[in-house]
Amino acid sequence: MLKMKKVSEAESIRVYTDEGLYFGDVEDAILTKNKVESWKVRATRESFLAKALAGAKGVIVPHQLVRAIGDIMIVSKAAAPSYTEEETA
Repeated sequence: MLKMKKVSEAESIRVYTDEGLYFGDVEDAILTKNKVESWKVRATRESFLAKALAGAKGVIVPHQLVRAIGDIMIVSKAAAPSYTEEETA
């Protein structure tokens, strides 16, 4: 059965990649007419984004890269910036 949610209910939910990495938290949705165009994801202290972006506040993830939304949001690994541990060392 399909469950409907309000966009406002998605604020602050945790975002993970489809590989299981903690990506960040939903900050806002960007709407176009009557549909979600993309999501603003905030880089939190322990998230993959905080390590990969080094100082940026977050990213905008196109809705096409969102795999599922429920208690958490799952995004495609294509939404993640390329990052290796050596880049921060």
